[in-house]
Parts: sequence; structure tokens; C-alpha cells
Amino acid sequence: MGVTKETCRNELRTAIRQLTDRCLHAASKWAAEQLVGIEQDPAKYPPSHTRLQRDCSSIRRRFRSTDEITSTPIAGTSYVSTPVPEEDNEDADSDFYLLARTYFSCREYRRAAHVLSDQTGKKALFLRCFALYLAGEKRKEEETIELEGPLGKSDAVNSELVSIERDLAVVRKNGSIDPFGLYLYGLVLKAKGNENLARNVLVESVNSFPWNWSAWLELQSLCTTIDTLNGLKLNNHWMKDFFLASTYHELRMHNESLAKYDSLQATFGCSNYIKAQIAKAQYSLREFELVEAIFEELLRIDPYRIDDMDMYSNVLYAKECFSGLSYLAHQVFMTDKYRPESCCIIGNYYSLKGLHEKSVMYFRRALKLDKKYLSAWTLMGHEYVEMKNTPAAVDAYRRAVDINPCDYRAWYGLGQAYEMMGMPYYALHYFKKSVFLQPGDSRLWIAMAHCYETDQLRMLEEAIKCYRRAANCNDREAIALHKLAKLHSDLGQSQEAAFYYKKDLERMEDEEREGPNMVEALLFLANYCRAQKRLDEAEVYCTRLLDYNGPEKETAKSLLQDIKLAQSGVGECGEMGSGEIEEEVSVAVTLKGGRWWMKCGVLGWMWADGNHFVVLGLIGCEYRKKG
Repeated sequence: MGVTKETCRNELRTAIRQLTDRCLHAASKWAAEQLVGIEQDPAKYPPSHTRLQRDCSSIRRRFRSTDEITSTPIAGTSYVSTPVPEEDNEDADSDFYLLARTYFSCREYRRAAHVLSDQTGKKALFLRCFALYLAGEKRKEEETIELEGPLGKSDAVNSELVSIERDLAVVRKNGSIDPFGLYLYGLVLKAKGNENLARNVLVESVNSFPWNWSAWLELQSLCTTIDTLNGLKLNNHWMKDFFLASTYHELRMHNESLAKYDSLQATFGCSNYIKAQIAKAQYSLREFELVEAIFEELLRIDPYRIDDMDMYSNVLYAKECFSGLSYLAHQVFMTDKYRPESCCIIGNYYSLKGLHEKSVMYFRRALKLDKKYLSAWTLMGHEYVEMKNTPAAVDAYRRAVDINPCDYRAWYGLGQAYEMMGMPYYALHYFKKSVFLQPGDSRLWIAMAHCYETDQLRMLEEAIKCYRRAANCNDREAIALHKLAKLHSDLGQSQEAAFYYKKDLERMEDEEREGPNMVEALLFLANYCRAQKRLDEAEVYCTRLLDYNGPEKETAKSLLQDIKLAQSGVGECGEMGSGEIEEEVSVAVTLKGGRWWMKCGVLGWMWADGNHFVVLGLIGCEYRKKG
């Protein structure tokens, strides 16, 4: 059975009320954004109802991929029907529940739990346990700060987990638990390390009430491999597509993720969440121009948005866009300067200005607000590397991989730090970790190749393999081809070196780039073609070298004279030695058309090989035909 836009709209409206009633504000916010993201017919609704979707068609055209297989629209897919569960009749508990919900909204969690201590309804049980859970989390954070400082490690645990698990296990065993209780039970089991049972309980929860995005996210965090994901027994509800798209991205299956989001846009065409997720996937594919365009459109539609804007700041940082990053930092500072994302954006701004100490201060502030904020740990590690404080950088990167072992940037940072400390074996270990997680990133392969090239390792064949992988991974910095050419040249493999120098030269010509790499490539190819008797090609390369200043120009002139002599048909002349010509000499050579004399009146070099010779660097030579 297919699903229509109106069906999705009605389901979300009912779900939002239930989520809000249980103080699941993050899930309620997400569902409301998707509700508004469903396109409406402008002919049936006033302009005020379609204000947020007016620019959707233009932005979709900008990031829709033309080379991907067109996905089946959501309306044409067969989905199961999952009715929104009816609310329990808890009239007797409603007054107490309203009071408890008010306390909860004011973050007085223990007061809320106390009010509901003798209430028996499912809603009351959930809110009481949820309030206790958050009270325990709050106390754990306080203990962490008291014992180890805001950024230190701590063995503090949530002391409420045992009692919550006991209460929820009983009601689950009795079959009287609702989907929200299952969600909280899965959350507690995950916190206690019982991942397999937590995964099963969360599957039960999302199958019963699929509109709770918070439950999907907890389930996603337990799916670290594609086999685990495929083993989940999920109902084929349309919310499953949102889950799969997000999980594919976390598993680095970016093209599959983009295909899912493309199909979801058939119904949720104006969802800012989907646009931001597409930007994340394109960021992982290093399509920075596309990512920048998407975020610019998002800010134009929703100028006070802070969610995901830290990634936008990373793009502006990579492009060294001072004005754009300055504007974004000012915007988030004025909107909410105490959001972790805001602190991260401001930290990027100061880093781009070269104020690394101030940048670290803002990253540390972000971590005070959210000590599990992964980007802040990684970016702070980068700043410590810039400041040459490698021990602090290593500590920051290790905290990042503790939070998410699949963060390739932190592993890469660890490799860089250990390489700076002159420990290539450790660096190589961490580079291998990062390249396993992100095999399509050429920078990681290049870093590993550099490690193999160090004096301690000198594993040049392995370095060549890494550079080849980098060249096949869209090496935007154009490093791999040049390094491959140099390594093959150093190993005496002239044919392979010429192949890569030529490819590098062609790429530089296509990108209209000049520089020392082009001079080096032209000079090598000129010598190589001369040695291979491909004189016309060698002449072309030498002629191009004449446009550059420096010693290469003089070398090119000498090669051109050598090539001209060779093209003239230099023949045999008897045994000759080699040495510096210190006076005027006459040399008998055989040229086309008979016997000739060549009289050289300036200094130069004479080189002989058997019965053949070439005179290099001589000018003012006079040729006279004998007889």
C-alpha cells in the first residue's frame, strides 16, 4: 500500500501532540519540521501557509544528481499501515501529570518524578522514569566537573539507571509497556552496555510508534556495521526510509544515503532537515561548492538556524572564505552564542585568522556545553597541532575516538601528531585506521604514503601503492601524480616516471596551473624523449621550457642544440675521448652530404660514446665541407 502526502501529514500531526505531551521535545521538533516540509498545493492554501516552500524547487535542482539512478518515489512504495496509538484514559492522573510536566519543562526533574511517584498510568510511568533518567544525567555531569574539571575524564555514572531498568523490565515482562517506555528502556540498556537487548527493545519501540525520531537515532548508534543494519526486523513504514538514509551516511555509504533522500523528497520536498542531510553527504564526498550552495539557501530560508551550521563553517574554512565565515560567526553569536555549534563556528573563525589560542578557548567552551560534541574535540586537536602542542593534540583526538570510533578525522589527526613526534610506526597505524574508515579520501592515502617515505621506513613500493590509490580517489590537490613520477624517477624506473609526469602535465594544462612542478615535468620528459630517440617530442618540451627563467632555460637550450645535431644526422668519426675544450679545436664529423669539418671557437663540453660523439653547449661553430 502506498502512502500519500495527506496520510503523512495526518500521522505527523497526531504524533507531534503525543511526543510533546511526553516532553520528548527533540523528537517533537523533528516531526514538526517534517510536517512543514511536506509540499502543499499553493492553489489551495494562502501564501502564509506556503511561505517556507517557495524556494524549494530551485534548491532541489541545484543539488539533484543527474548521474544517479532515479529512485522510486515514496508515494509509489508499498508501506505497512501503522495507526497512531490512542491515548490512555488517565483522567484520574491528569492533574498530577500536568503539574509534573510543568516541573519537567522547568528542568526540575526530581520534583516531577516525586509528583508521579504513586501514579500508575503508562504516561505517568514514562514521564517519571524519564525525569529520573535526566536527573541522574544532570548529577553525573556535575560529578564530572567536580572531580576532573570540565574537560577531564571521570568514572561518574548515572545512579538512577538500576532502578529505572528494574521498573521498566517488570512492565515489559507484563506486556503493559508502551512504545515510549520501550524507547526509554532501550536508552537505559544502551547506557549500561547491554547493546544486543537494547537493539531489540528499540526495534520494538519504533515498530509500535515509528514517529519518535529520538528512538531511531538511538537505534542508529547501535548499528555500526551494514550486517547489523540488515539484521534488524523493521516494519516497512515510511519513517524507515529516514532511518536508512541517516544510517547509510553514518556507515559512509554516501551515494546510497543520497538516493534515499532523493526518494523522500517526492513527499518532503521542502524539508530543511533533508537538505541539511544532503549537504552532509556531499560534504563527505568533498563537493564543497554544492554544500556551500545548499547552506546558503538554508540560511536564506531559515536565517536563525544553528543546527548543522558548524559543518557550513568547516566548508568556509576549507575555502578560506574570511568574509563568509565572519558573517556566519556574527550571525550565530547574535542568535545564541551559548550553543555548542555557535562556539565551534566562532572557533573556526579565529583559527582562520591564525588566532589559535582564542580558537582553542571557544572549542573548550563548546565542550563545556556538550562534552560529547565530537567536532569540537577533533578541531581542538587540529589547533593544538598548529600550536605544536602534540601531547594536547593527541589527548583531544583520543577523546574524539572514544566518543565515536568511526570518526576518521580523529584517527587521521592522531597519525599526524605521531608523525610530528617522529614516530612513523605509530603514525602509520593510525593512518591505516583512518583510511579503512574513509577509503575514498585521497588526503588519507597521501598521508600514509608520506609515512612510508620517511627515513625510518623507506618503504617506497608501499608509498607508490598509496599514491596510486590517492590518484584514483579524485586527488584535488594534485599531489599524487607528481609524487608517483618522482618516486619512479628516484627508483630508476624511467618509463613509469614519464607516464606519470605526462599525466601530471596534462592535468596542470587542463587546470591552467603553472609552477615548479610543470618545469620539472617538462625537463624530465624532454630528457626522456631525447634518450628514447623521440626527438620531435623532446624538441616540443624543450621549446616550452624556454618560456621559463632559471637554470632550466639554459638546460633546454643545450638540449635543443643536442637535438638539432642528432636530427642533422651525426655519424661516425673514429675513437674520441671526453673532456673540456680549452682551446680552439677542429673536429672531423660525418654529416649528410659528405665529409665536413666543424670548427668550434668557444669553450664547451665534448662527450663521446664509442665511435659517436655529441658536442654540447658550443656556439659559434663553423661548418665547412671538405674538398
